[in-house]
Amino acid sequence: MSITKKKYPLVSIITVNYNQAAVSCALIESLNKITYPNFEIIVIDNASPDDDASIIKARYPNIVFVQNPINYGFAAGNNFGLMRARGEYVLLLNNDIEVPSGFMEPLVDKLESDKSIGAVSPLIKYFYAADTVQYAGYTPINYITMRNTAIGHQQKDNGQFNTDRETAYAHGAAMMVPIEVVKKVGLMSYIFFLYYEEADWCARIKQAGYKIFFVHNSYVLHKESVSTGKLSALKIYYLNRNRIVFMRRNVFGRDFYGGMAYQFFIAIPKNAFKWLIKGKINLFLAYYQAIGWHLTHLFDREIHENPQL
Repeated sequence: MSITKKKYPLVSIITVNYNQAAVSCALIESLNKITYPNFEIIVIDNASPDDDASIIKARYPNIVFVQNPINYGFAAGNNFGLMRARGEYVLLLNNDIEVPSGFMEPLVDKLESDKSIGAVSPLIKYFYAADTVQYAGYTPINYITMRNTAIGHQQKDNGQFNTDRETAYAHGAAMMVPIEVVKKVGLMSYIFFLYYEEADWCARIKQAGYKIFFVHNSYVLHKESVSTGKLSALKIYYLNRNRIVFMRRNVFGRDFYGGMAYQFFIAIPKNAFKWLIKGKINLFLAYYQAIGWHLTHLFDREIHENPQL
């Protein structure tokens, strides 16, 4: 009786580094201990100004290491990795992730079992509170408020998320996509630079007819703090600018006009003036700089471009 040999398709693992060489090395160290036997690691450094990223390649000479001359943004960093990938599957991992040894097999198995699935994400838990869930799927975005919820967020992991489920979006911190899907839907849009790029990518994957799944029997640990991090002017600017970019690319008809009215006349003024009252002028201005960008880019074709692999 012949024994069928298990197939282990090549997985290209892509991570973007910016001023966190030691953190990226910790990710690679954990990846080097996984049981899945067929993968490559691609590290894209986005021109780290305050850290010597070359130590990553020096410490791990077998990785593919690309040092960009300027910071093209998180979406572009991932795109550079996608363009270098040789795998049948690509796995985008934030560099502040660490992984247990058996996390890869369930993700590959899920995609191998159903070719109608275009992206999967594992259970994501907090590195510094490993019994606490960050992500077990996403609810759909409400196109008026532009809000959604990470299922299980900050719940104790008591095994309540022990079944795979279809989800509205994969999580950009850890998502696996077949390379054939990337060839069909294209790369991430460069217009985002930072924030909302993976939500937009997932929307395009679904528009192409694919499903997105949360895979329960794989997990990773994310070093993001359980408590909400401090808001910077940069974060406020890109979150609000790109929320509207996402709408311009993915929301149509009555939802689009209702959502725009809500953002421009309720959400942004309310949140901006909250910071003005607190004397945080730079944070207040960030909201209106986000709006101003759209007023000066009303007819930019680049907003609707989908770069191809």
